[in-house]
Amino acid sequence: MRRAALSLTTLLACTPATPASSGEDSDSGDSSTTTGVVASTGTGTGTAPTSTGEPETGTTGEPEPETALMVHSFGKYTMQPFEETEPCVQWSLNNEEAIYINTVTLANDGGYHHSNWLVVPESQFEGEDGYFNCWDRGFNELQAAITGTVLFAQSTQSRYETQELPEGVVIKVPPRHKVVAGVHLLNLSSVATDSELRMGLTLTHPRDVATIVAPFRLNYQDLAIPPLSQSRFTGECMLADPYKSKSGVELDLKLYHVLPHYHYLGNYFSIEIIGGPRDGEQVYLHNGFNADGNGRTYSPPIDLSGALGLRFTCGYDNWRDKEINYGIGDQEMCTMLGLADMRVMMNGSVDGGTKLTGSEGGLLEFEGPCTVFALPKSGAHGKPTQAEQDAPLYVPPAAEGDLDLDPVKPCVDVSPDEQPLAPATLASLRSTIFNPSCAFSSCHGGKSPVSVRLDGPDLRDVLLGTPSGAATTMPLVDPGKPDNSWLYQLVSRCEPTDGSGIAHTHMPYNAPNLLEPRLVAKLRAWIAAGAPE
Repeated sequence: MRRAALSLTTLLACTPATPASSGEDSDSGDSSTTTGVVASTGTGTGTAPTSTGEPETGTTGEPEPETALMVHSFGKYTMQPFEETEPCVQWSLNNEEAIYINTVTLANDGGYHHSNWLVVPESQFEGEDGYFNCWDRGFNELQAAITGTVLFAQSTQSRYETQELPEGVVIKVPPRHKVVAGVHLLNLSSVATDSELRMGLTLTHPRDVATIVAPFRLNYQDLAIPPLSQSRFTGECMLADPYKSKSGVELDLKLYHVLPHYHYLGNYFSIEIIGGPRDGEQVYLHNGFNADGNGRTYSPPIDLSGALGLRFTCGYDNWRDKEINYGIGDQEMCTMLGLADMRVMMNGSVDGGTKLTGSEGGLLEFEGPCTVFALPKSGAHGKPTQAEQDAPLYVPPAAEGDLDLDPVKPCVDVSPDEQPLAPATLASLRSTIFNPSCAFSSCHGGKSPVSVRLDGPDLRDVLLGTPSGAATTMPLVDPGKPDNSWLYQLVSRCEPTDGSGIAHTHMPYNAPNLLEPRLVAKLRAWIAAGAPE
């Protein structure tokens, strides 16, 4: 699977925060869909059978895992200017047999603020594939997780993300199941936006399956983030007793994957072990907010045997003059998805009772009681049978002509002859490019941008007065000369190259593709006109 090269060395790059220490209502839109399947080829993550019918072997002499790649496009969804909506979307896998998923890839053209993906029986939330109004089918994430399982969760604002579990560790999809998701769409642009969404699933042969993971969630619902202050909210979720009550054994959870989720005011997420031989160990730490994929996979897994639970903390810098609560829009969240080898599914949530417990250096510290419950896993999510292991790798049928569909659309340079979207003014650039694609991710906006700020009142001065930060003689913006403007190179070329021949990451950050060509042409036209105020 391909993605854009990431070599962040320019000033206009948003550097991803370290993801871990030692130790995330509309049925409009084009719902046309296509599906593709790519068989394993002997390169990358898997090998095709040799002419003798036996799998090829690696350097150790052991057979390499046999895999196949399924790819699906959900079509384009049209978001109106400044629209925020929460539709659902569905993909019927048409799988007559169970499939075992090791890797999930999700790519979009922007506007996908967050999405939670599950697999459920075909009979649940019945209806056609594509986008739909969640309420019309009674969609409920908890119900979906209980009857099926969690497949994937998207990091905040991420345009490209891969959830790759260790070799032999998979999510099982039983026969006749489908993928369904609740998605949160947010268009911060002053023009309508079309965004295509694609998903890739890497299947593992049943004989190579060692572990089938199950989901658990930690959530801090009782948020009341004070204005004009920095704060942290901590929940201590004691997992051991609910786990034993439902499974009959002591806690033996082995953690393989973690993904936190908060919004643009969030600046901190931490997970620590409570009790047992690893008491106090921090197993995940993330600072700041960007549009990167912030999930972490553990190999070997984090073994919680003998522990009592997990302590999780979300931190916020609320520079606004009002209290922020849990929700969408300009509100916040604090939640975490975990994938683990465990005997049950679990959920822990702080739903009330939050108290201020201290203040150190102006940082307000809050804590609340975490309520934990455990649920039995579906019996359909057991290990592969001997018959499955002995059979060829099963891949569900694909629509004719879709075999070569890529999980990520190929990046294409924007032609200098592209017609611009009018008007080519600085105000329009701010509302159609800089605010929605550069500033909201906190790379180039907010109180503490990672790099040069592009949402301030002095935008033109910043664009004309900031050095490029790359090994090039080009300024960031050279009025009248777009081809000599490093900013234009960053947004118009898939691999912008500096004077030393070094290829840099194109912008927006973590986007496998460039901005809509008409928007790139708008920037070119503005620079060509002399970059007027």
